[in-house]
Amino acid sequence: MSRRIIIVTAVHAPSARFLSDAYQSLREQELPEGWEWHWLIQEDGTTDQVAPHVPDDARVTFKQGRPGGPGVARTIAMAHADGEYVKVLDADDRLAPGALGRDLAALEADRTIGWATSRVLDLLPDGSTVGFPGDPENGPVERREVLDHWASHDYRAQVHPATLFVRRDLLVALGGWMALPASEDTGLLLALNSTSRGWFSSEVGLFYRKWEGQVTGQAAHVDTAERDARMAVVEARARALEHFAWRYPVSTD
Repeated sequence: MSRRIIIVTAVHAPSARFLSDAYQSLREQELPEGWEWHWLIQEDGTTDQVAPHVPDDARVTFKQGRPGGPGVARTIAMAHADGEYVKVLDADDRLAPGALGRDLAALEADRTIGWATSRVLDLLPDGSTVGFPGDPENGPVERREVLDHWASHDYRAQVHPATLFVRRDLLVALGGWMALPASEDTGLLLALNSTSRGWFSSEVGLFYRKWEGQVTGQAAHVDTAERDARMAVVEARARALEHFAWRYPVSTD
């Protein structure tokens, strides 16, 4: 029986047209023998505008639900996550060649590592790409490393939550994505970093699309009062997990 990686994608009507690109990037992934992927696409809403863009593939499951934001969509999709690992893929992004295999190899090689991230390139409307300075070195990311960097760099992490690959049991134990209007993926990343070691791949793992309808490009996303409130809750959760000393893997001593 094949072992499975679950790809979780939240989508709303404006971003549905990019699903074909995301699907193509999934089809190009190469996994070790005995492994397969299953793509869970969860619409954040119940329109009739997303389904026509969903690929006709037995490895793809499409569901809908009342709108609550991408964090809610991803978390409810976990009801159908029948695999050992979960990989995030936003509807408007594309995986780089080899991304799934590298993530899987990192976690299969070391049971003390709970999650992985990778280098990101912005994918601009003209098809060109732009990287970022300051990526960490390839290899393990120790507990609190992301949290401390984020807290001292204007709430900017040195690894990107849109590239997250995580053990399913760890993701479920932390309650999935945070119930926030935005930054729900950053909240999860910091919670993971408070409780477990991670991994960073210096090879490009994701092309992060920039486009006019992008949620993170809207004015509400950078509203100062809301941003400060989001970051306060995100940090409080991560610090509380650290204080209560919950750890992955759980010690059997």
